[in-house]
Amino acid sequence: MNESRNNWKKHFQRLFLPLITATMAFVLFTAPVFATSVSDIPNIAPGEHTWVVDQAEVISRINEGKISSAFEDLAKQTGNEVRIVTVRRLDYGETPESFTKALFEKWFPTKQAQANQTILMIDTVTNGTAIVTGEKVKSLMPDEVANSIASDTVLAPLRDGNKYNQAFLDASDRLVPVLSGQPDPGPPQIVDTEQVEGTFTKAEDTDKGNATAWVIGLLIAATIIPMATYYIYLAVQPSSEQ
Repeated sequence: MNESRNNWKKHFQRLFLPLITATMAFVLFTAPVFATSVSDIPNIAPGEHTWVVDQAEVISRINEGKISSAFEDLAKQTGNEVRIVTVRRLDYGETPESFTKALFEKWFPTKQAQANQTILMIDTVTNGTAIVTGEKVKSLMPDEVANSIASDTVLAPLRDGNKYNQAFLDASDRLVPVLSGQPDPGPPQIVDTEQVEGTFTKAEDTDKGNATAWVIGLLIAATIIPMATYYIYLAVQPSSEQ
């Protein structure tokens, strides 16, 4: 009987220890794998007609089209260009400000190229925002106004249920007139966004918390269930031998 138990233990170790090891490795390395660095963002040159880089996939197609159309018209009429960038998670030690500045310099490496540019970004894990503007933009949109757009305008709908579509539509509605030389409309009031969202909203528009909870739950189950099975076996084995 002892020999049978030893054989069972060896079988258990061969079967479940690799699973436990893999689970631990997944937990340790998942965050870095899903983190976004500046090098992961495709290059964009001044004048290129890419206005939204939605790597976090939180903006519906219909609203991405509305925002892109507004920024396209702004660029044609004024020469001022705006890009919105969303990422799920930043690398360890990176902040929205440091990421956006590095991306700004990557896309527009010279002062001349930077002059009429604006990048507004968000990290959807923390809802941290940042905005970087060129020197010519600052004459129309001082840093105080730019920071208000990144914080007050973008974050207000997010506090009301992570409404990313509304957040960036509101940002666009404020950026376009300001960069066209018109008066600043100021931060918007919170309004119902169901009609704005339309019926084409992506599944990712909702809070990512549910998906994260499922992943964590599965990881815990993959670790705990084999261990619990083993200890239950050890607990009942002596009674079966008597």
